[in-house]
Amino acid sequence: MADSPVYLSVTDLNYYISQKFKNDPYLHKVFLQGELSNFRFRMNSHQYFSLKDEKSKINVVMFRSFFEKLKFKPEEGMKVYVSGYVGVYGPQGSYQFYAQTMEPAGLGALYEQLRQLQAKLAKEGLFDQSHKKKLPLFPDKIAVVTSASGAVIHDIMVTANRRFPHAEIDLYPAKVQGDDASETIVNALRQIQAQGDKYDVVIIGRGGGSLEDLWPFNEEAVVRQIYAMTMPVISSVGHETDTTLSDLVADARAATPTAAAEYATPNLADVLTSINQLRGKLYAAMQAIIRNKSEQLDRLKNSVVLREPARIYDEPLQKVDMLTQRLFQAQRNLLSQKRSELNLIKQRIMGASPDKQLKQIEQKFNFLEQNMNQAINNYLKTQRNRFVSLEQKLDDNSPLKTISRGYVYTSNSDGKTITSVKQLQVDEEINLQFKDGQVSAKVTDIRRK
Repeated sequence: MADSPVYLSVTDLNYYISQKFKNDPYLHKVFLQGELSNFRFRMNSHQYFSLKDEKSKINVVMFRSFFEKLKFKPEEGMKVYVSGYVGVYGPQGSYQFYAQTMEPAGLGALYEQLRQLQAKLAKEGLFDQSHKKKLPLFPDKIAVVTSASGAVIHDIMVTANRRFPHAEIDLYPAKVQGDDASETIVNALRQIQAQGDKYDVVIIGRGGGSLEDLWPFNEEAVVRQIYAMTMPVISSVGHETDTTLSDLVADARAATPTAAAEYATPNLADVLTSINQLRGKLYAAMQAIIRNKSEQLDRLKNSVVLREPARIYDEPLQKVDMLTQRLFQAQRNLLSQKRSELNLIKQRIMGASPDKQLKQIEQKFNFLEQNMNQAINNYLKTQRNRFVSLEQKLDDNSPLKTISRGYVYTSNSDGKTITSVKQLQVDEEINLQFKDGQVSAKVTDIRRK
């Protein structure tokens, strides 16, 4: 009977494949080149992206501890060199590349790193002209950071001693090439900074070379230390066509070490010539001032004031008299104005006197009383005439007057006036109103017209 097959779990299979990858000697250290794809920078985290070429693509993981060591910022589509190992991610059953190092591919690697660092520092303002310090005119002490065995220090000392022997030059040796060169340069600058205001200016530099040779002067630590210096810094790195970040951040840039020494020191011969020229101008100016003051003194000696000092007071005395007259006139005008204001106030007070107001009120009362009496009389007269007129009209329309001529006023037992025989019935009692009395009667017969 054939053996039954053994079924593995998915986890067991992924583990088995993972061990195969780990035990394969060719996958322990792999060097790849390709183009970055699906790269999205994750702050303070591991980076996940792809590496591809014309035909294939592989998923890549770069842990944070390795990514933070990069000296450039990876970007989408950038061609890079990557080293690491191949492994299996068990939960998904997929293999991927674990990157440990990365650098831009080709000769442009350093240029790309330099470009990115320059953009970063420029954004922070390290290259702004507003931070540049002015070089001293007459330095007493100059510090030089360069190699002790190179020609740079020799050229600087020769040039400085020829132009301005008074200046003292101190060398702070540093490596100017190699992996640890930037550290020695930073240490030298910090030693100078620790001296306080001992040095008036610092020269930093080296001779020419390739980009790799000049790279220590592009390191971020060196650039930031130059920016932090309290005294001005002159950068002389490479040839005139070479430009490093140290040149950009320094307070002045010289094309050669000789030019750096010329920037740092004045030309004593030119200074002495200028001093002699200034001395001549000063002497001529002093002579002109003495001559001018002498002429002023002669004019003062011959002036009328010095010959007749009493005339000094003529104009002030006349001015005092004029001011006195103006003062008296102002007092008179003010007094007159105040009198007018006083009279006006008196008139207002008299106009507001209670006696005068009482008299005015009494006159008004009498006037209103007369008007009221006259109005009452006129009203009574009018009403009396109207009463007579109404009385006459009432008399003219009175039924009594009609009755007095022989007519009789007839009403039924309810007192209702009877104006037609239609209102009466036979044997009905009626009242007859005469002029001088009233008679009761009974209807015995009704005849209608």
